[in-house]
Amino acid sequence: MPTLTNDMKREIILEHYSTPDNKKTPDDKTKYKAIRMDSDSCIDDIIIYLDIENGIIKDAVFDGVACAISTSSTDILCEMVKGKSEKEALYIIEQYENMLHEKPYDEEVLEELNAFSETYKQAARIKCASLGAQGISKIINGEEDE
Repeated sequence: MPTLTNDMKREIILEHYSTPDNKKTPDDKTKYKAIRMDSDSCIDDIIIYLDIENGIIKDAVFDGVACAISTSSTDILCEMVKGKSEKEALYIIEQYENMLHEKPYDEEVLEELNAFSETYKQAARIKCASLGAQGISKIINGEEDE
């Protein structure tokens, strides 16, 4: 993926915020694991749903209310983990979290998530940008809502 300009980053974030492809409640929630994620510092209050079969993420969607950063990052993450093994998804999330916290990371694996590469400059937004990633990680690691 080419280096993203600030305009490209803004465009990616706005596109995934205004028309998120993965924002919906599953028709059949019984085959999904779900977790509610919210924030004390923002309006973010989302439920993430993962359909995992034999260690492969078959589907990933979310629903709820969230700011532009949270909505767009969660939408991109949902798209990126579909079809991946749990281990691959956790690697993507680890690299994403590293980027958000200014640690060395694998830029190639993040694709559109690189749009959030300067989020660290606004510390309050790191929580928004990582909410979906944390929720997906929690589900993969066995946490979910009853």
